[in-house]
Amino acid sequence: MAGHLERIKTFIAVANAQSFSAAARLQNNSSSAVTRHIAELEETLGVQLFVRTTRKVSLTQAGVQYFEKVHPLVSGIAAADDTARAYQEALSGRLQISCPLSFGTRFLVEPLTEFASLHPGIDLKINLTDSFVDIIRDDYDMALRISAAPADKSTIWRKIRPVPRCLVAAPGYLETAAGLAAPSDLQNHRCLGYSNQSEGGVWQLAGTSENTMRPVRLPSGFACNNGDLIAQMAIAGQGIALLPRFIVQDAIEKNLLTEVLTDWQAPEIWLTAFYPPYQKLPLAIDQFTEVFERHAGRFAL
Repeated sequence: MAGHLERIKTFIAVANAQSFSAAARLQNNSSSAVTRHIAELEETLGVQLFVRTTRKVSLTQAGVQYFEKVHPLVSGIAAADDTARAYQEALSGRLQISCPLSFGTRFLVEPLTEFASLHPGIDLKINLTDSFVDIIRDDYDMALRISAAPADKSTIWRKIRPVPRCLVAAPGYLETAAGLAAPSDLQNHRCLGYSNQSEGGVWQLAGTSENTMRPVRLPSGFACNNGDLIAQMAIAGQGIALLPRFIVQDAIEKNLLTEVLTDWQAPEIWLTAFYPPYQKLPLAIDQFTEVFERHAGRFAL
């Protein structure tokens, strides 16, 4: 039978994950053990802590009050344990990270190299993909994403840096294409869409002198889930692309691409780190985040 502290830790994990099965994965435990821990804790306290439906798990009012009392206490114990272990043990184990392909090939080498030299016992597993992985289901320790403001309630996240975007096209394409003075003119152009963007086949653009977004539905023709291929298609004269500046800046400087509609801007997107809903980040993840954020301040985004 689990001790009282272990039952409380399980309670906090379920409350954070809002799921018995997700809490079990985070604790490397079985769903039946998690269910048993919660039942034993509720019996000990004499109150119901969760309301369970087929769709979600939520705290009762008693559960909310209990969470507010025990969470800082357990976090303090975990912090003390980590501090003690850090003096005696080198970091070890696996660290699995997901990262966008175009971003990772440009910017990950230096932070990974520094982290590997500091913590050689860590087995780094890096997956470069432009798809948004499910970090809990797919067993990731961390996911770096470039996206709109986070709205994911099943994970915790940390915004690191804004990522500027710009509209670009090849000079040769612009010489022969229709006029382009306002967002509405994009309807008469071939637009190269990024299929993983949340806005789908619509670009939202706002003038630098106004706050109102103007939606522009893209004519069908081309979409891709990788920014580098979209940039190459734009360089080849295949249309107009809306991309992070770090992907196209070199082509702009070489006059292979030209910025268009420079008085209009797309909504802000961010480089963000996502984590499973830990009560406290494991030491390896916390240490890598610290190294990465230090390097991110120097990235030419």
